[in-house]
Amino acid sequence: MHQIFKSNAAGQLEELETLERNAWLNIVAPTSEEINQIADEYNIPLEFLEDPLDKDESARIERDDDTDSVLIICDFPVVDEDEIHYASFETIPMGIILTKDYFITICTIDSSIVQSFIKRRIKGFYTHMKTRFALQILYLISTQFLRHLKRLNRQTDEIEKELHESMKNKQLYDLMGIEKSLVYFVTALKSNKLVLDKMMRQNIVKMYDEDQDLLEDVIIENRQGIEMAEVHSNILSGMMDAYASIISNNMNIVMKFLTSFTIILTIPTMVFSFYGMNVHLPFMDLPLAWILTLGISFGIAGILAFVFWRRKFF
Repeated sequence: MHQIFKSNAAGQLEELETLERNAWLNIVAPTSEEINQIADEYNIPLEFLEDPLDKDESARIERDDDTDSVLIICDFPVVDEDEIHYASFETIPMGIILTKDYFITICTIDSSIVQSFIKRRIKGFYTHMKTRFALQILYLISTQFLRHLKRLNRQTDEIEKELHESMKNKQLYDLMGIEKSLVYFVTALKSNKLVLDKMMRQNIVKMYDEDQDLLEDVIIENRQGIEMAEVHSNILSGMMDAYASIISNNMNIVMKFLTSFTIILTIPTMVFSFYGMNVHLPFMDLPLAWILTLGISFGIAGILAFVFWRRKFF
């Protein structure tokens, strides 16, 4: 599937039927036939269209001098639909292709980032300003990372409250899902940082002064996202270790209590077993011998329980 858009003279975004100069081609989950057709028709390197569709493709920027086109691959966060209770995230790549005449975005999903431009939620957006358009996408990706990091932080606080009330494996699984999301975020943000640094150092794409300022803003947002993700990841890792130790300690306390209680119950069992033997035993001819047996059993058990209590076994 693909759509074609172009900013008109009034700055409004219009959808076109055919690709024109300075237009934006948005490609979503294309087939192999569509990729080959677009590559041949618009003189775009085939790998520029195929690489962003690989989920494991790393972020990078490269230039093809033969076609005078630039490929920017960056990772952005998406919600993992498999998680129901608490949202966890993964990252997938998006390709941005800048040619002399066209601006192209390609991805395996119809992302909310692209929809923000299609629905005209971004100010100062024009399809003919290709470098500015690419930087606006990168800026939106960085801010989306920050927004999701705040969401993950709120989820962590909620799970921590649940752990204080009921310490179960479910809460630890939720924390593991958040920790996995943070690992994806740190990896993606650091990969995007390499792309941004390369854009800053090398003259891969033509930039004006305003574009340079926007790139610096994107780098700042990206750096802040890396710092936040690393801090949250370290805190969460320490929290999981602490709660795992608490759960293990609570289990040891329960086992110690059950062991002590079992030892105490063993005393009456031993006394009753001893007096249940079919042999001559002391006090067996007394009318209240069973009361004496009970007294001996529970007396020894009580003394043993008192000793365990003093030693804080329970």
